[in-house]
Amino acid sequence: MDINYELYKVFYYVAKTLSFSDASKRLFISQSAVSQSIKALEKKLNQHLFIRSTKRVKLTPEGEVLFKHIEPAVNLIMRGENQILDANALNGGQLRIGASDTICRYYLVPYLQAFHEHFPNVHIKVTNGTSGKCVDFLENGQVDLIVTNYPNPRMNTVGNIRKVKDFKDVFIANRNFEHLKNHPLNFEELLQYPILMLDKSSMTSEFLHNICQQRQLDLVPEVELSSNDLLIDLARIGLGIAFIPDFCLPDNDPDLFKLTMSEVFPSRQLVVGYNDKLPISEAVKYFIESLNADK
Repeated sequence: MDINYELYKVFYYVAKTLSFSDASKRLFISQSAVSQSIKALEKKLNQHLFIRSTKRVKLTPEGEVLFKHIEPAVNLIMRGENQILDANALNGGQLRIGASDTICRYYLVPYLQAFHEHFPNVHIKVTNGTSGKCVDFLENGQVDLIVTNYPNPRMNTVGNIRKVKDFKDVFIANRNFEHLKNHPLNFEELLQYPILMLDKSSMTSEFLHNICQQRQLDLVPEVELSSNDLLIDLARIGLGIAFIPDFCLPDNDPDLFKLTMSEVFPSRQLVVGYNDKLPISEAVKYFIESLNADK
């Protein structure tokens, strides 16, 4: 069936107002155009939809049946349109982010708080995963943007990448390793001690393994975990020396100190990535700009 939605739109407003005149005003068309549209629809359906008189307009039984179906359809269209307009005005919609637990807790939380305070009607959804897994989230359309560690070979497939923060990775220990404090260590010396680090699925683990391989050193961690928080806790009780990003290091922690390395340690970055081939909402644009504002 060839459906002309404009005819049903005219029908909806006439049925809603029971007035050809009021319908024409709401639709910004002439009363004659309203009348012609209703006649065309009645001819198409081979049914009378309105009973016309000099004083009023009334729905026929067939018109009432049609209105019961048309009204919810029109309301759904209006609701969808309003949601899109609200999203563009930052009065609604959603912001979908992919990031690791560590990046969420130690970097994104203040930005999420500020965004929510400014735009409380925008729904925020955060999906956690490793930096590599976050790329999958973006490619599958599960998130609008990702914040990950970089370098990250998986990011080669991401259309748009912006650096938002430089950081260094550090080794931390408790007072059981006090004799190493202020003593510059090379990697060969360091690996004589128990190393606590993230598991091999993480970019951080791959980063440290690559550094050791470049020096032809065999890195065999004492403990591998999926959480920097747990690594910090284990370092605090003296189980070994933990390898973590510096932005996770607690401020003025009395139980932990940062080891000094004799070699220059390469820095890494936090980057935001998004698909530049798809349109992004105003919420996503605003959040990305808020991250870049503090570079």
